[in-house]
This record gives sequence, structure tokens and C-alpha cells, in this order.
Amino acid sequence: MVTNPTYPTHIKIATRRSPLALWQANFVKELIVKKHPHVTVELILIVTEGDKNLTNSLAKIGGKGLFIKELEVALRDKRADIAVHSMKDMTVHLPEDLTLAAFCPREDVRDAFVSEKYNALQQLPHGAIVGTSSLRRQAQLLAMRPDLIIKPLRGNVNTRLDKLAQGDFDAIILAAAGLIRLGFEDKIKQFLAIEDMLPAVGQAIVGIECRAQDSATIALMQTLNCPQSEICITAERSMNQKLGGTCSTPIAGLATIHQQQLQLCGRVLSSDGKTMLHVVETAAKHDAHALGLQVANQLLAQGAAQIIQGC
Repeated sequence: MVTNPTYPTHIKIATRRSPLALWQANFVKELIVKKHPHVTVELILIVTEGDKNLTNSLAKIGGKGLFIKELEVALRDKRADIAVHSMKDMTVHLPEDLTLAAFCPREDVRDAFVSEKYNALQQLPHGAIVGTSSLRRQAQLLAMRPDLIIKPLRGNVNTRLDKLAQGDFDAIILAAAGLIRLGFEDKIKQFLAIEDMLPAVGQAIVGIECRAQDSATIALMQTLNCPQSEICITAERSMNQKLGGTCSTPIAGLATIHQQQLQLCGRVLSSDGKTMLHVVETAAKHDAHALGLQVANQLLAQGAAQIIQGC
């Protein structure tokens, strides 16, 4: 932490061009300007490989890192000072020359059921087609409804809603946070219970990435940090790192704070949903990293490594 830092007077934010990414970047911009009126902020718009390739599944073309690689290059090249990410898109391990400097307050962490015809997952007929690009969602959906047909669904939130409206799917599953942030909350027919659909690690948290050596920018960003989000994401990512999670492994995790205690739920599933390992542990808030390791180790003791290797 820098003592009495001299903050930068201009910040360049690297962001993807999707409506949700732009919402997140502008949200961070507003936080900066509100807290530091002397600082001007500029958005640097970047198209990532994950945005270009919408045909193949993320697991096949290299994972969620495809959404952040070009943003991180812009940081290294000093075309940008910070990059704004949805934390569920972040890779398990950060490059040594980059760091996560701050986390924004968490939005609704649940997944949402969206349909033109049906009001709830339970109402879907046998063999209904559900769209999702997430193996985590696929596995948990099949655990509840093995009769469903899961088909891949790529693209930004608007594109996915358009595909649903065109009749390609009976229903789709999206993060509630993205729908709420974009003003599409009225599209949500059902918030899926966390017990049934445990969220992705980092879901609904916006993170701010900087160059590790840029102490002035880091100090500025830390003035925006939400301590509760930082504690929760520390536990969740600690678990995910120990498990070796990628976007091709159906891993779910959610940390919540209850007074001074931190609870972490971790879940590892087979892609068909037939096998589900689940662990819940509690620790003091300051032991977030250790709690993540504890939950991961218990999942590994139950056989998580074999499930992960088989995905």
C-alpha cells in the first residue's frame, strides 16, 4: 500500500465492446470520477478473441482467458492503465506482472431462467432445449432435469436474448447480474435457487486489473475497493486454484459473509450431472485464503481430481 500517494490525473480503461463490458467499464469510470473529481477517464475499446469466435464452445477454443488476453496486452503495452473484468471470466492464475487491485460490490449472484413460453424450469416439458455455454450450468441443470437437451449458446447478453426470441431454445440460463445491469430484469422468469444452481467463482463481481508495478494507479483503485467482495473472491479463487479449475471443468463456488464469519460452498460435478461433490465450511473472515484451500482439499478427498480430469 502506497503512503500518501500521488494519484494519476488520467486513467485509461481497457474494455471489451459488448454492452455488458461497457456497462462495467462505465460503472468503474463513474466510481473513479465521483471519488476523485480531478481524475479524467478514457475508455479503450478492444475486441478479444473470445468475442470474435462465437461458433465454438469456450472449452474448445481456449477458455475464458480469451476474453481477457488482449486487455492484458493493452496493460503491458501501456495503452491502458486498468482493465475491467467480470471476475467469473478471470483465469485461475494471474500473470506475475499484473495484479487485481480492487473489486466492486457484488450484484445478485444467482443464475436466471429466461423463456418466452415458460415461467419456471420445472414447467419445461420433457426434452426441452435449454441454451447455455457454461458446463457448470449444464451439469447442474442435468442434475435436476436429466431429460433436458442442453445446446451451446454463445454471444453477448443481447445476442443470446435474440436467439431465444427467434425460437432456437425453449429457455436459456444467464447470470442475473448481467440482466439486471443491462436493464433486462423484466426478462427473468425465475431466479434459480443457489442450492440448485451454485454460481460460478467470482460471479457478479467486477474486478479491476493493473500492472503490478504501477503503484500510483493501484493506490487509486484501492480507494474503490469493496472489502466484502475482496474477502469472498479471495476464498472462491483460492478454492478454484487448488482444484485447478478451468472453463472446461464444472466447478461452482460461493462465499458469503455472516457477521464476522465467512462461509464457502464448493461444488464439483461431472458434465452429465450424475456425480456431484459438495462441501460447505466456515472460517473467520481474515482466513479467506485458507478457507478456500480447506474446501478444495475436502473436495479432492472426495474424488474431485478424477472428475476434473474426466471433463
